[in-house]
Amino acid sequence: MNIRATPETIDFEELKGISRRFCEAAGAIRYEDIPDDVIRTVKLFVIDTLGVIGGAAHAPGIPEIGARFARWEKEGSATNLVTKKRLSPPHAALVNGAAAHGLDFDDMHDPARIHSFCVVLPALLAAAEDIGNVGGKKFLLALTVAAEMHARLGFACYNSLGKGWHPTMTLGVLAASLGIGRLLDQDAETLLNTFGLASHQACGSAQSMLDGVLSKRLGAGFAARGAVTAAFLANDGITGPFQPLEGNAGLFKLQERGEVRPDELLDGIGKDWRTRGYSFKPYPCCRCNHSSISLAIRLRDQGLKPDDVESLEIRLPQVNYQTVGQPYDATRDSIVHAQFNAAYSFARALTDGRVDLRTYTRPNIGDADVAALAARIVVKADPNEPATAMGPSHVVVTKKDGSTTEIREIMTPGSPESPMSEEEVFAKFRLCMEFGLGLGADRVEPLIQTVLRLEELGDVRELVALVPSAEL
Repeated sequence: MNIRATPETIDFEELKGISRRFCEAAGAIRYEDIPDDVIRTVKLFVIDTLGVIGGAAHAPGIPEIGARFARWEKEGSATNLVTKKRLSPPHAALVNGAAAHGLDFDDMHDPARIHSFCVVLPALLAAAEDIGNVGGKKFLLALTVAAEMHARLGFACYNSLGKGWHPTMTLGVLAASLGIGRLLDQDAETLLNTFGLASHQACGSAQSMLDGVLSKRLGAGFAARGAVTAAFLANDGITGPFQPLEGNAGLFKLQERGEVRPDELLDGIGKDWRTRGYSFKPYPCCRCNHSSISLAIRLRDQGLKPDDVESLEIRLPQVNYQTVGQPYDATRDSIVHAQFNAAYSFARALTDGRVDLRTYTRPNIGDADVAALAARIVVKADPNEPATAMGPSHVVVTKKDGSTTEIREIMTPGSPESPMSEEEVFAKFRLCMEFGLGLGADRVEPLIQTVLRLEELGDVRELVALVPSAEL
């Protein structure tokens, strides 16, 4: 689905009570309402996210974040999944959320413009550990509710990223809080307070990704921390805003500037599952790069060599261009800058014929030949594409012999339209665990099998116990 970023005319008087109705809808979904394929999809994203967390064990910033909270807290009721250190639930959610987002290899809902499981899974796992005796079926219900509500918020706030917000954070804290509310068996009023307290923490500028700095990795962690804090404080009787979406200083007016489609929140809820629209990432970088990477690999397969390129133009939809269109500066020696750079990602893919976890590591990001090729690449906004579209990429190559080649892609690799198979998801999980933790398949296979029968667990702490840790 491509959504054009056009201002909407909203009658906010008609929206009064929509926050309450949204929370009531989140509280009404039963496990039996969720189709089997949606449950299966959620399980696969649990596997995918746990793999990415393991893969990020030594990623820049992740050990430092974990070490800081380990110094501040000597015990707690939740677990840093990377080190198995015990922390308070908010801080466990933070460090695990940062790890889940650290490689930029986590899930994406393309039309909703959100990563979700890097927020909702760490938040709900930390909460479930503290609550205790949370069965797998109840956990799956809460996790599915959180992911579904996150996607619906993304559809409603369809151009959040275009306005400079990072909706993974801004909307993720809201969605994850509702999932934790379900774990806590909150009634409708308490769930609304949870949602309101989460909105009080809804933040997240996209400047970290534009500047290519490590704070980008903290975004998902901050959202997960806020969700845990909101839900438990509401459970303790702390009240929150009851119009967090529609109020005069609510999300729709304040952060989204009235540019919203509120019908997306509730239309078809419980029947039309937006959770089916999440994508698995085949490449560990910003989603806005994925179609261009696939074009680079295709051109290489057709015989194009880096030395053949005189100049090259990548045309992307406006929001993608804003996100990954900067010139590549290898002297910055920044992994995040490389992850969020279309020129580097394209140049690396054309040079190597692949993009994988090694692509965004040192010294690869400073490769002189790749940087020279990236310098010959110009990224532009494509006025012919919907501003918020994810998939389209149009590449024009001018060769040194004077000839030109044009190639286009409209489907994003890993999306429901161009999906990864289950075996590819499992293979990605194993590669992440080997990359981050040095573990072979025999060590991690029990974790895959446990997630696939998650509804049978009497306590999801059994799952946490199976997650292997790093020696840091």
